[in-house]
Amino acid sequence: MTLPLPDVQAGSPDIKINLTRVGVNNVKKLVEVARPNGKRPVILISEFYIYVDLPSDIKGANLSRNFEAMYEVLEEALNMPIYEVEELCSEVARRVLQLHEYASTAEVGMKSEYMLKRRTPVMKISCQEPATIFAEARAFRNDKNDVRIKKTVGAEIVGITTCPCAQELMRDKAAEELKKRGLAKADVATFLHAMPIATHNQRGRGIISLEVEDNIKLPLSRIINIIEQSMSAKTYEILKRPDEAEVVATAHRNPMFVEDCVRAMAKRVVETFNELPDDSTVTIKQINEESIHQHDAVAERIASIGDLRRELKESDAGVA
Repeated sequence: MTLPLPDVQAGSPDIKINLTRVGVNNVKKLVEVARPNGKRPVILISEFYIYVDLPSDIKGANLSRNFEAMYEVLEEALNMPIYEVEELCSEVARRVLQLHEYASTAEVGMKSEYMLKRRTPVMKISCQEPATIFAEARAFRNDKNDVRIKKTVGAEIVGITTCPCAQELMRDKAAEELKKRGLAKADVATFLHAMPIATHNQRGRGIISLEVEDNIKLPLSRIINIIEQSMSAKTYEILKRPDEAEVVATAHRNPMFVEDCVRAMAKRVVETFNELPDDSTVTIKQINEESIHQHDAVAERIASIGDLRRELKESDAGVA
């Protein structure tokens, strides 16, 4: 007769300390995101993490036994018609918290590569641009066993930024050379206004994430559009000569510091998501990979939507 094995994880630990997160990560799954109007669904290769908190009196989170249950929850959720990636994370977080009766919080997050369909600015050639999208849901259980969920959705997009400071230096040099060649002051000004001036540029990465209550919808396409519009120019995988010239000209007509990008994104978030409550949280970050330096330039803002609304209102009043 085989004796039942002891449930070691349910025992009491030698060192009784609460743990904030216990779980698994690098869980890779295919996610099928449904689209309205009968359009073909989007297939994402996604990487998940799933965590719960662990009270001080429990030795382990039963991962050897419950990882399979977590996996089944994920599988079941993926078989439902999912329209938003954050909706999937919310459902999994809710179910995981039900499985772990000793836990008070559960966190589920995912990150995926998403392909954006784009057309080049002049030749209108179809191409695909990669984007990183991510979502997270945190489920909280209160003393009455009620569950509240807060979710986060965001994206990281690559673009081009050009340096305003170096461009001013090059503008002065160009003006001096044109004057030496006998051009009148008015003609110099006209030329410099019409012709983009050289500067160094960077590959920029804009990142926005929004944290809201579970019942609020956050169209991911809006976030992607905001990031793309808040750098000097977009990138394209395919560029014929007319397209390349247009992208370079566009970027150099719109020079931006890393700080400018973050402020532009913040303004557009407030204008685009005017329906969000003031206590919604936004994280905005820009990383510029410098071309003439070894380092990267970084700027970031974390704030409530209410704080950003107030600051922008005060800024507009000051300008007026």
